[in-house]
Amino acid sequence: MSKDIIGVLDSQTQFSFDDLGEGAVPIVFIHGFPFDKTMWELQMNHFKASHRVIAYDIRGFGKSFDDTHELSIELFADDLIGLLDSLHIPKAILCGLSMGGFIALNVINRFPDRVEALILCDTQCISDPEEVKAARYNTISQIIKLGKGEFTEDFIGKLFYQDSYETKKDKVELIRSIIRSNSQHAITRGLAALAERAETCSTLSLITAPTLVLCGHRDLITPIAQSELLHRQIKNSTMQVIEDAGHVSNLEQPEVFNNHIADFLEAYQL
Repeated sequence: MSKDIIGVLDSQTQFSFDDLGEGAVPIVFIHGFPFDKTMWELQMNHFKASHRVIAYDIRGFGKSFDDTHELSIELFADDLIGLLDSLHIPKAILCGLSMGGFIALNVINRFPDRVEALILCDTQCISDPEEVKAARYNTISQIIKLGKGEFTEDFIGKLFYQDSYETKKDKVELIRSIIRSNSQHAITRGLAALAERAETCSTLSLITAPTLVLCGHRDLITPIAQSELLHRQIKNSTMQVIEDAGHVSNLEQPEVFNNHIADFLEAYQL
């Protein structure tokens, strides 16, 4: 098992993933928008001793370069299934943060037999309200006109718990560098994918896989109420709120985040 493996999504697109550790049922970490797989490094390093762990760059992001295709949550879900197929993985534990959670929910709706368990982090099941959708398309227009610099700083300003901007400057700079490294096409098409995503709330009650819901207590992008909705509607679910964390709770409080996942995996003998 190694890092920065390059595979093929289709005839035009390659994808990059890290595959570490050993285990019958791997944990697949799905990054949020507009990040890449490096946001999961602290989780990969922690769990590789006990599990097989995989983190990959979603199409268009990181080293999975794609400046050709229109992007969508459904396409991202198809890509994840393609990754599992290419690695001969019949079932996986899916851990998705934010947009990664949208992808995980899309996969379990369409391919429930491929999911052993779900870990949904700082995410939600609703589709964009019309005003939010309009704001995303306005942001796309601004990025096309002015570049992604202003978007990057505005977005970073919403991601972290307020204290983290002073106490965790290395994490803030990591996210800044990741966003800057992604192409303008990935960011604008990613925004469009978020705006056009379908809701998954109506199918939450059909989920039978063990599910852990994690949320930063100070998450401004996905408030706790959205995580509570997931927890209420998914019958076999557990919810944990992470103090002193915003939208990227895995980076801000990695020890607490990892411990919640470890407890969940142990409880279900995963």
